[in-house]
Amino acid sequence: MTTSPHTPLSPPQPSSPSSPRRRPLSALLLLALAASSLAATALTAPGEAVARESSDAAFRVAPISWGACPASEPPYPDPSPRAQCATVRVPLDWSKPKGPKIGLFVARHRATDPARRIGVLMSNPGGPGAPGADDALYADDPVSGYTPDMLRRFDMIGFDPRGIGRSRSAECDETIIESIPARPRDAAEFERLRTLNGRLADSCLERTGPLAAHMDGESVARDMDAIRAALGESRISFIGHSYGTFLGERYARLFPGRLRALALDSAVDPARPDAERYLIDGSVTTDNTLKRLAAWCEKDTACALKGKDLVAVTDELFARADAGTLREPGPDGPTSTKVNADQLSDFLTFALGKGSQEETAKQLAALYTGRGEVHWIPTGTDISARLVLCRDYDFRIRDHAQYRAILKRVAEAAPHVRYNSQALDTVLGCQGWTMPPKSRPARAKGPLPPVLVVNATHDLATPLPGARRMAHSFPRATLFTMDVVGHWMYRRGGTEQAMRVIDTYLTDPKG
Repeated sequence: MTTSPHTPLSPPQPSSPSSPRRRPLSALLLLALAASSLAATALTAPGEAVARESSDAAFRVAPISWGACPASEPPYPDPSPRAQCATVRVPLDWSKPKGPKIGLFVARHRATDPARRIGVLMSNPGGPGAPGADDALYADDPVSGYTPDMLRRFDMIGFDPRGIGRSRSAECDETIIESIPARPRDAAEFERLRTLNGRLADSCLERTGPLAAHMDGESVARDMDAIRAALGESRISFIGHSYGTFLGERYARLFPGRLRALALDSAVDPARPDAERYLIDGSVTTDNTLKRLAAWCEKDTACALKGKDLVAVTDELFARADAGTLREPGPDGPTSTKVNADQLSDFLTFALGKGSQEETAKQLAALYTGRGEVHWIPTGTDISARLVLCRDYDFRIRDHAQYRAILKRVAEAAPHVRYNSQALDTVLGCQGWTMPPKSRPARAKGPLPPVLVVNATHDLATPLPGARRMAHSFPRATLFTMDVVGHWMYRRGGTEQAMRVIDTYLTDPKG
């Protein structure tokens, strides 16, 4: 999942809540095979739809009324001419179904072959905090859209989750962020971080209202079922990417009988890991990815550090950073700007997870020799992500002493990188958050189709241990992995095989 605006593992938000955008490609993976599921039953056609019971018997959603989609703002293209848009109204607080309502922005790309239509495929791109209507608005984009066969068989349904994008974006006092310590060095800074995080959360409640406290995954899953009911469908197929897999798990937990197929791409850990386990999973994956890079560097002449032990080079860089002698490189040699160990961990997380092998090695060589250029990535956690993550997970740490003890154990588990910077951003972003974590909903009774979970072995955002736990959380699930580095497997290019496997599962779950 992505928790930082500079490292979106799912599509980033548009520059304006009103401006749709195309689904971009994400990072580099492959896949294999498909799983079996329940029979592919044709669902009610939209033209015949009637409102069905939604996720709460006390709330009956109105049939959806489609209309034209708003034009996009430059530089993004206008949506597909086949796209339709609508608003579905749902309870702000699902525990009070007769209370105030909010609107959800929903988009549809209708199946191009109605005679062979299977049903609807609902999706979510994760984030959390990413608008999801673009999956339908740009479903037929030749680069980032779905394949023609998928477009023939499904109505593609995308939506902006509550408080996100065109579903009334949450507002907070972002000026507070500038004063929050990125990496608290002592007890005073840790308490300052907690205090300012609390002020930020309170500013969200003040500026957004009660909605800010109801952007959790369970609420969004109930919204998904309201959209299903508004469409007049008895069941849906769902594909979730990154944090969208969490929503798929929540929907399966709440409404098992309303799922036809469930594909979870780059899966998060659904078992509410604490801060330490979350950090260790991400950090060990980062450490292993560095070792993978080192193995490549030993045999490939494209490596700027060919002939050197890249892991040993990185260890030396940390030793120099600890000693205060590591300097930012320049075109003519080391500059006077110091590089500390936290900056080095930040660099490694994002370079190893996002950059090419050649570029990452080149920048490590620049740090090592002092000559060249390094692309520094600022740390931080997107506010929309905090509004979701800090309710869905319990990352609370008692005090600075416990924080330092956790970091020490994480560094022992991942000695060559020390920690996964993105995971640490997430954990620190939830310290002092005044909207407490929400308990995991009970699993409802009902039949579930076999589930398909896919993941890379070296996914720094959704590490493989979490994907394994996701697969184990279902009575019947298949986990497919590829020994590659990256995130978001469902894409064209180097991972087109993944698209074919997932598409095969979704269009013919019986295999």
